Amino acid sequence: MVRTMKFRAIDLVLLVALIAGGSYYATHWMEVTGWPNAVWKGAGVALLSLWAFARGHPWIGLALAFGALGDVLLETSGLIVGAIAFLFGHVLASGFYWRSHRTGPAIPALIAVAVALASYQLTGDRGVGLYAAFLGLMAGTAIVSRFRLAALGATLFVISDLLIFARLGPMAASPLPGLLIWPTYFAGQALIAWGVVSELAREDIHDRI
Repeated sequence: MVRTMKFRAIDLVLLVALIAGGSYYATHWMEVTGWPNAVWKGAGVALLSLWAFARGHPWIGLALAFGALGDVLLETSGLIVGAIAFLFGHVLASGFYWRSHRTGPAIPALIAVAVALASYQLTGDRGVGLYAAFLGLMAGTAIVSRFRLAALGATLFVISDLLIFARLGPMAASPLPGLLIWPTYFAGQALIAWGVVSELAREDIHDRI
C-alpha cells in the first residue's frame, strides 16, 4: 500500500514538472518580469530534478538541478553566470553517461569539437565556444551511452543552445529562435530525466526477474 502511494506521488511530481515547464512557453507572448519570471522558468527543470532524486538517481538529479539553477541565473544574473551553472551540469551529466558508454571517446570528442566550432562561428566569442565544447561533450557521451531517450534529449538541448547563439549573431532579427529555444530546451531536459530514470527502472525490473 505504501509502495503504491509512493509511486503515485513521484508520478505527480513529474506531471507537475511537465505542466510547469510547458506552460512557461506562454511567456513568449505575455510579459512576466523579475523573480516571478525566474521562478517560473526554473520550476519545470527543478521539479524534474526532484523527481529524479525521488526515484533514487542523485547524479542525474544533480545535473538537472544545475540546469534549473542556470535557468534562474540567466534571468537574474546574466548569461555568463547562468552558463557557468549549466556548465557544471554538463560536466556531471557527461560523467554519468560515460559510465555506461558503448564505444570509445572518439565520437564524444568529435561532437564536442563540432558544437564548439559551430557556436564560435555563430557568435565569434571564444567563451561561448568553450562552454559549447562541454555542451557537445554532454551530448556526445549521451549518444554513446545506453540511454537512448536521454541522447535525444541532449541533442535537443544542443539545438536549443545553438538557436540562442544564432539569435546573438546571424539570426538576431529572426523570430524563429525565440519560438523554438524554450520548447527544444525543456523537451530535451524532460527526455533526459525520463530517459535515464525509465531505463534504470527497466533494468532493475529485468534484474529481478
